[in-house]
Amino acid sequence: MSTRLGRSLRTRLALFASIAMLLLNIVVSAFVLYGVRNEVADIRAHEVSGKAVRVLLMVKRKRLPQVLEAGGLDGIQVVDPSGRPVAWTRNLAGYPRLTTMIPHKDQANDAATLCDLPAFPRRCEMVVALVAYEPDGEWVIYSFSPAVPWYIAAEVLLFQAGVTTVLVLLTWFGVSRVVARTLAPVSSITRRLAEIAAGGGGMRVPVPTNDDEIRALAETSNQTLQRLETALEQQTMAMERQRRFAGDASHDLRSPITAMRAQVEDALLHPDDVDWRETCHEVLASLDRLQAIVADLLMLTKLDSGAPDNREPMDLGDLAAEETARPRAKQVITTLETGVIVYGDRLQLARLLTNLLDNAERHAESQIIVTLRRQGGEAVLEVVDDGAGIAPDQREVVFERFTRLDASRSRDVGGTGLGLPIAREIATAHLGTLTIEDSDSGARFVLRLPLEEE
Repeated sequence: MSTRLGRSLRTRLALFASIAMLLLNIVVSAFVLYGVRNEVADIRAHEVSGKAVRVLLMVKRKRLPQVLEAGGLDGIQVVDPSGRPVAWTRNLAGYPRLTTMIPHKDQANDAATLCDLPAFPRRCEMVVALVAYEPDGEWVIYSFSPAVPWYIAAEVLLFQAGVTTVLVLLTWFGVSRVVARTLAPVSSITRRLAEIAAGGGGMRVPVPTNDDEIRALAETSNQTLQRLETALEQQTMAMERQRRFAGDASHDLRSPITAMRAQVEDALLHPDDVDWRETCHEVLASLDRLQAIVADLLMLTKLDSGAPDNREPMDLGDLAAEETARPRAKQVITTLETGVIVYGDRLQLARLLTNLLDNAERHAESQIIVTLRRQGGEAVLEVVDDGAGIAPDQREVVFERFTRLDASRSRDVGGTGLGLPIAREIATAHLGTLTIEDSDSGARFVLRLPLEEE
């Protein structure tokens, strides 16, 4: 039970509120009892005084008998100016003056609650004193009646206990309901998070309609879950890309190795019939392809790891002129604007241009067009071939690693499937973009890099 109370916020708050209500009712009841008792005591004193007035009149009229009728009181005692009892009710006969505590000086009447009087042992009495002023001095009439108890009456105590019980129960019920309604969204969020942890449904928690702290909690939780979901999707996609990349890399690396093994084994089986020079050239070609794949993989690893590079302001037109000046099997036509300054690594940007030109050379029919210009705050370099082009739905696919479109595999035997991915990685690392855009003929690769501020 204690564990349950300790864990349930609803129960704890209802319990604390009920205890607070109980304490408040006890304090209020004490003040109420005190005030009501004083009022009842005053009323009782007036009643006793009223019953004793007849004796006062007897003193005034000189008709005071020695034995008096109680008249509904516990007793009456009359004391003369010398302090000697001269009249009394039967139960007070023979007793000396029962009290000198009242009346106080110069008071015609007085009242007090006195306990353990000689005539009333082990009990408290309300004593009312009336003073009769006579020529021979002050006569005092003492009237005795049961004292008003602190709780006034059992009915009053039971009434207050009942009111306190009802208020405590209402407090428990009200606070419990309010807390339950307030925390209902939290319970929904908790259940939803448990379902998410168990792998059930989308990663979102219900958002309450009330604009309060719990709504802010739910919205923040959803934002966190959204970022987590995005991160998990990205991680899943990255793992899938890594798996495909590993599979493609192993396949592309295995192909030249398998070719070399087959060539060497065939030569060893028929050593006398083999043209060793030709065999060596074939093995070297396979080694060149293997070396190109390994070099591209190392370049991608360097780009992925964010390895430091040597960046400096440079003229992209000069770099493009150098790269396009190299001998190629297809005609290269250039239109290069001078003074296009960018901030970058010369070797990486040269590799980017080389990869674009190599790709264009493999797919062009007869010529490659290279243009460079300023556009806004960017340097725009275009490499266009007059080949078959690339379908719009395949323009992003070619930038995936080890991707070679089926339609062009026969013409792409010299590629590793990593040239264009490397080119895009270099562009991204230089805060630029590399895309394929519409063209009248062939494929049109567009590189955009931010210009160096002067």
